[in-house]
Amino acid sequence: MEIEQTALPGIGLKHEFTSRAGRRIGVVSHRTGRRDLIIYDPDDPDSAREDIVLNDDEADALAELLGAPRIVQRLNQLHKQVEGLVSVQLPITDASPFADRQMGEARVRTRTGASIVAVVRTGQVITSPAPDFVLLAGDVIVVVGTAESTAAVAEILATG
Repeated sequence: MEIEQTALPGIGLKHEFTSRAGRRIGVVSHRTGRRDLIIYDPDDPDSAREDIVLNDDEADALAELLGAPRIVQRLNQLHKQVEGLVSVQLPITDASPFADRQMGEARVRTRTGASIVAVVRTGQVITSPAPDFVLLAGDVIVVVGTAESTAAVAEILATG
């Protein structure tokens, strides 16, 4: 499926795709942070049938509903394509030296070659967390790498 990206000067970006059923759907990401979900008229794909302004919580919820299963699907596809690639879910416990610290302080990729691709927090998946993302006790870290590198990440998160 092809996602079209269009710059909207002074406004932001528009991403659109057409479903298999021929429905056109888009998201306008405004420079202000506002997100609009656009559902186009099936009889006139240039005309919006509905424009739904999403607040931050709604945009996050929609991304969660659509994104989390897709991440798992992509990881499963990668496992089939790359021999030796594994993904593991590692909890951040109260005893972890990285609880309440920025993720980058663990230097996981530098030290092991494995990558943290997501953090699950209170049922929400945060994809591609930045190095300044603060880890909390109760978070579950999704790590991709070899069996050896992911085991090394588990050791780092447990003992430093």
